[in-house]
Amino acid sequence: MSLGAQRLLAFLGPQSDGAHRGAAAQQLWPDYPNHRAAANLRSALCRGRRTGRIPLVDCIGQRLRLSPLIRVDLHTVGVDARKIVDGPGPPPGDAEALIDDLTQELLPGWTDEWLDLDRERWDQLRLYAFEGLAQRLLTAGQYLPALQAALTAIAIDPIRETAQRIVIEIHLAEGNVVSAVLRYQHYSEFLSRELNVSPSPQMISLLPGLLSA
Repeated sequence: MSLGAQRLLAFLGPQSDGAHRGAAAQQLWPDYPNHRAAANLRSALCRGRRTGRIPLVDCIGQRLRLSPLIRVDLHTVGVDARKIVDGPGPPPGDAEALIDDLTQELLPGWTDEWLDLDRERWDQLRLYAFEGLAQRLLTAGQYLPALQAALTAIAIDPIRETAQRIVIEIHLAEGNVVSAVLRYQHYSEFLSRELNVSPSPQMISLLPGLLSA
């Protein structure tokens, strides 16, 4: 498969509703004149259709989308993630598998600018999903996977406080008070160093009488 066809498939993968031909050409080949970008898109479409027994891309008027016969892991995992984000409930039976799936980055190693928005959307979705999953697992008393989910959320966005609070709650639920206080102190120092701000009163209230000792 040609590089152009690969880039087209990667571009359409996150787009559940497809994309307009003109927009696809301009974003995939931003340094080319419109007519040359359009020609590159036609070549990529032609080469993509020659791969395998079924066309990989459907052309519906001026819109392009991946064939519905193609399974996109991003969409499958996204459905599971949104179920977690939608509200409280018991943790899924395959929580560890979901954590593994949500840990995956979107097309790591690719540097194309058109990926920036899709990456941000994916990171925000999995961030909320990790936090929701950690909270469900904590409520169910499954502390280790809860901690893993919360720490992975922190790795995605270390400034965001929600997952930090969940980690403190997990430590407290396990009776690890010192670990909870250390987590607070490390986060407080990080915020002071990076932004010159303090943790919220909501976080401080998790450790009544412990922070001044």
